[in-house]
Parts: sequence; structure tokens; C-alpha cells
Amino acid sequence: MLKSPLSSIYYIMNIQLAHEAPICLMDEVQRHTDYDYALVHHFEHYDNYFNFFKRSLASGREVILDNSIFELKTAFNPVEYTKWIEKLQPTFYIVPDVLEDGYQTIENYIDWTDNHSDLPGIAMGTIQGYTYHEIADCYRAMSLHCPYIAISFDMEYYNFIGIGKHQSERRCDGRKRLIKQLIADGLWNWDKPHHLLGCSLAKEFSFYKNNNIYNIRSIDTSNPVIAGLQGKKYTSDFGLSEEIHLADKADEIFNKESFSVDQIELVKENIWSFSDIVK
Repeated sequence: MLKSPLSSIYYIMNIQLAHEAPICLMDEVQRHTDYDYALVHHFEHYDNYFNFFKRSLASGREVILDNSIFELKTAFNPVEYTKWIEKLQPTFYIVPDVLEDGYQTIENYIDWTDNHSDLPGIAMGTIQGYTYHEIADCYRAMSLHCPYIAISFDMEYYNFIGIGKHQSERRCDGRKRLIKQLIADGLWNWDKPHHLLGCSLAKEFSFYKNNNIYNIRSIDTSNPVIAGLQGKKYTSDFGLSEEIHLADKADEIFNKESFSVDQIELVKENIWSFSDIVK
């Protein structure tokens, strides 16, 4: 029997990083990251995108499959999603959740795992909600039922609790504050790994390193890649002061055939700087 990737928790910071990228840069980006992160809605249109992750898995790398809720604003069609899970056989996959609705997300997760227990891969549950009470209830349920807990960067709740003039600053500060509150309230499950979905500003992640929140196991974001393609350079202790995502430029760059040498070099420099901030 193969050893589960989650069979042990390491009590030191060992955050794994993945960066979404345009298709033509995925091989290059993979050389500088720890695992790979797939967005299911692209599988329907880009065979080369799907095949990249099949090769990645065959080479022994971990792959997380996302239900594309951030990009689509609603989770990918569940019936089609199961077909892609069966075809890809990812290491992990994110169960379809509902934006800002913690209770429907709980129901979705329980129904999904009851009805899809034979799917390949390990199911991840996402925290959703509009108020702290709802988010906390969702966290309790995911802590009880799922082996790997994901927390998004863009819940509206962060605009209420986060400090900052701009939304990106409030998102950056808000997720930190949420995690601090879950810990203070005794809800944070130190025995389960957590994944941080996306980012607003990279400086957020130094908080987890400096406070040894050791069971944050993985992070995904396209931020350093897209910044590099736009000529924006990270600083190794801060990142950027603005929020950038692949989803914002998907139609323009996702399937572009090539980028300049200078762009690719800046992408790599940003990835290294991002890693310095996180690790």
C-alpha cells in the first residue's frame, strides 16, 4: 500500500509552493516549485494543460485539483468534475464549495464524501462563510470531517476585519486575523494540514513563518508569475504592494505561445523572492 502524503505532520515549517502559470511556462515554473496546482475548467479546452498534470503525477509530484470557483465564481459542474478526477487521479482535489456560504459548503462536503468515497485522491474541504460565527461553524465541521483544510484569500469577511486602505491590504491582513482568531478560540486543528488558497499580497505569509503555524502545509498563487510577466519585480521581504492574478489576464496570456527572456527571468526571480518570504 502506498504511504499517504498526509500520514505524518512535521512540527517545523515546511510549506509547499505551487504557482499557476500560462501553459507555455508551466514546465519552467515547475522547476522552481514543490508541487503542481490544476484548475479543472481548463481541462475541457486545453489537452496540453491536462497532459502536463498527468506527466507530473507520473513523475512522482503531488497535484492538487481545484474546482475553479475563484475563476468561475461558482464551483465547476460536479458531475463533470468527478469525471476529470477519475481521469486525472490527482493526489488531492478540492470538494465543490459555495462562495460565502459556510453551511451549504458543509452540506456539499458531507454529501460529496458520502457519495464519492471511491474517487481517487484525497478530498480537501474549504472554509466558507460570511460572518465569523458561520466561518467558525464551517471550520469545526471541516476539522471533524476532512483530512486537509483549505482557506481562501478572498472571503468578504476579510473586508470587515482586515486593516488597510485597499481591498488587497484588507484581504492580506484579514486571513491572518481569521487564523489568529481560530487559534485564540481553540478551534484551530494543529493535527491537520492546511492549504492557503491564493494570495492578495505575499507579505501575508511571513506571519505564518514568524509565528510557526507549522501545519500550513501548502500555498498556491499565480501572483509572482503574472507580476514577472508584467515587468513587476518582487522584493524578497515584501513582494508587491498590489494584487495580481492569472484569472485577471487569463484570456490575454494563458495560451500565449511565448514570452521574452527578460520576462521569464523576472518570473523566476519573483518565484525565488516569494519562497524567501514564505520559507
